[in-house]
Amino acid sequence: MALRIFNTLNSKKELFEPLEAGKVRMYVCGPTVYDACHIGHARSVVVFDVIARYLKEKGYDVTYIRNFTDVDDKIIQKANQLGIDSTAVAERFIEEFYQDMDALNVQRATIEPKATDHIAQIVEFIEKLILKGFAYPINGDVYYSVEKFKRYGKLSGRKLEDMEAGARIDIDERKQNPFDFALWKSAKPGEPAWDSPWGQGRPGWHIECSAMSREYLGETFDIHGGGKDLCFPHHENEIAQSESLSGKPFVRYWVHNGFVNINQEKMSKSLGNFLMIKDVLKSYHPETVRLFLLSNHYRSPIDFTDKAMDESSKGLDKIYALLERVEKKVGPIFLVQDVDPGICWKHFCDAMDDDFNSARSIGIIFDTVRSLNRLLDQHENNLSSEVTQTLQSGLADIRRTGEILGMFLEHPTQYFDNKQTQVLEQKSIDHAVVAEMVEQREAARKSKNWEMADQIRKELVDMGISLEDRAEGPVWKING
Repeated sequence: MALRIFNTLNSKKELFEPLEAGKVRMYVCGPTVYDACHIGHARSVVVFDVIARYLKEKGYDVTYIRNFTDVDDKIIQKANQLGIDSTAVAERFIEEFYQDMDALNVQRATIEPKATDHIAQIVEFIEKLILKGFAYPINGDVYYSVEKFKRYGKLSGRKLEDMEAGARIDIDERKQNPFDFALWKSAKPGEPAWDSPWGQGRPGWHIECSAMSREYLGETFDIHGGGKDLCFPHHENEIAQSESLSGKPFVRYWVHNGFVNINQEKMSKSLGNFLMIKDVLKSYHPETVRLFLLSNHYRSPIDFTDKAMDESSKGLDKIYALLERVEKKVGPIFLVQDVDPGICWKHFCDAMDDDFNSARSIGIIFDTVRSLNRLLDQHENNLSSEVTQTLQSGLADIRRTGEILGMFLEHPTQYFDNKQTQVLEQKSIDHAVVAEMVEQREAARKSKNWEMADQIRKELVDMGISLEDRAEGPVWKING
């Protein structure tokens, strides 16, 4: 099945045909680094991480650019609040971004440029727009003239005349049109600034991405992505700037992910419901977070609730429990990747070829888990070579899908141990203390001190820990 992508520009699914056969050039708007990343940022980064992984799996040579906006009004405001310079603020939150994304198994992009490293390219870009009559300088500022770009609004579907009629904005009398936007901002006392033909200043937000994408991907490239909120004005303005300069189509396929809501409400600072990734990871395994973020189609909104996260956590447990169960029957799970792909992998790829439908892909994985568990139930004590081959094929498919989704990457024992440790930390219970209590109880049982053994078991139960006595020794786990 050929890959089809929903193109925001045309509001329909289109057959994916890259500009250059065998190669994909993709740009995704990264964070403005003035604070820690929230769960909404995580969705966008994880979605495009999966898209990049899948394109590579299909054999494309992928050049993936994800930028950092490291000069901005919000960064300057944060620097003033903290009493440090804006560079220090940006560096701090770039580091935090990497910590969060590394925890979420996000692969690094091919190039991750910072706006402040591309001032020369930005200035050159603006100079050319002025020469072509699409921009104009005023008292150290430079503005883009939206009326000069006749196709302005083609991505968002907004018409300039309609926006003007309903506009409620502060009028800057220096602008030729109220919707003209800043390409260059003149320097203000105490703000970061760079030299330019118009005096000291700094770039506007929109021009940064146009300049950086042009630098690394050329005048026209294949995929441009980002959150739905960036469609207007950011991506609309990128199109206007870039196509005004080149006279060519800027991007072939525009891809936008939906929002993350919190308990059916949009995240907003006024509601105080921003969920930072680092806080979510205190309560949930990173792969649980990925499973949740990918459980709806990327274009649809997704609602973050305790129930949804608990369902994702239980679902991930089921997958790892199956991996653990199969390994005990057919051998180490990390040695089955050379097995030929099976029906699960085929259906998974069909779903991903349909506009990267991760929700349907995950459903296929759970169908496979249920099928393999039934097969094990039916042949628990009599695994024929045919059954073993089916198990190995299914296991290999799950591992392959995990490489795309960024999940099922741990050994089951490691996964359950890590999850158990996380729950213990949440309940302020020391793992070493529990292990010692289990050893003491086992010693009491061996010496037939049943009263002490029962007492220790009761103490463990009171702590929310259950015990299972097996031939190879006791196994304990956290309840709930």
